[in-house]
Amino acid sequence: MSVVETVPSAIRKTALNPVHRQMGAKMVEFNGWDMPVEYPCSGGIIAEHTAVRNGVGIFDVSHMGDIRLHGPEALAAVQHVSMNDASRLAIGQAQYSALLYPEGTFVDDVIVHRLGETDYLLVINAGTREKDFAWVRDHTRQFDCQVDNLSDDYTQIAIQGPKAIQLFQKLTDVDLSAIKGYWFTHGTVCGLKNILIGRTGYTGEDGFEIYIPADEATSSRVWNEILEAGKEFGCVACGLGSRNTLRLEAKMPLYGHEISESINVWEAGLDRFCKMEKPDFIGRAALEKAKAAGVKRTLVGLEMVGRGIARDGYKVLDGSGKEIGFITSGSPAPFLKKNIALAYVPPEFVAVGSTVQVEIRGQGVPAQVVPTPFYKKPKKA
Repeated sequence: MSVVETVPSAIRKTALNPVHRQMGAKMVEFNGWDMPVEYPCSGGIIAEHTAVRNGVGIFDVSHMGDIRLHGPEALAAVQHVSMNDASRLAIGQAQYSALLYPEGTFVDDVIVHRLGETDYLLVINAGTREKDFAWVRDHTRQFDCQVDNLSDDYTQIAIQGPKAIQLFQKLTDVDLSAIKGYWFTHGTVCGLKNILIGRTGYTGEDGFEIYIPADEATSSRVWNEILEAGKEFGCVACGLGSRNTLRLEAKMPLYGHEISESINVWEAGLDRFCKMEKPDFIGRAALEKAKAAGVKRTLVGLEMVGRGIARDGYKVLDGSGKEIGFITSGSPAPFLKKNIALAYVPPEFVAVGSTVQVEIRGQGVPAQVVPTPFYKKPKKA
């Protein structure tokens, strides 16, 4: 029996799954998807992480979902279900936002793209695809717009790193330098016309995400052409392992960790993306009450002082050993060469320099609150 046949049929696969397996990737189940966690041929997680920080790497992010809202009242619908102000978007512009429950907590975080005058695309997370689509569909029925689930229509490839623009420019007719961060356009990529090209990402680096037809032949051809064109820049294939360590260094939230149905916007520190002054939206009333009541916990960055790695779910303790919070994400930071974590703690522990303990195998290991993001990409000269 082949390796491919041992994967349970219930697990979903992207169009690039055969390519990952041909490359010898270590595959894992992630939110119902059979995905590469690392590529031995790329050198593993640390090498992949370092390649993205110093050069360029590519990721299969086709497990992400896509919801299109189009029609006369598409903007009103997007405004109703998301916390950022989509009326500020020009055609060709994108913004970070979130879908909220009436309690002001997270259905999911999303990126909203304005495709046209009355046409919007929401890019959503893999593990929440069906939930998100049902939520958007059910809470926009009063608006004159069509809601389509396009999640299976695209293979999404992320090209990330300081050399991403040099690599990708070889494969497209679009002047990539003209695309600003969180803007997008359409153009020819690897001979494919009218491909959506966005200058976004989830690594803390410059980069692009492309949306191509989700058939195996086209997807594998484009993936391999990107890797071939990237040889001169040291481009490597990257898996979920390095994607996670990269986004953690950059303090980018992950659903089910830093944000969830039990965490609100103020606690997560995402105030700047929540536009309370715009017309009413789901969750706004609860957020007003929560703000008036005061935040009881806040997301902070921790750097381990003692020996040990703070892992997701570990308890955070005060100096006396009393439990005061929990780790949402934690791991070694390959580029920074430190053990870092994100954690929810009470307000009295949020000041930079505050000391706490992380319970590791029954022992309290010292950690210190540090500024975030842990990593910021260097400014261009």
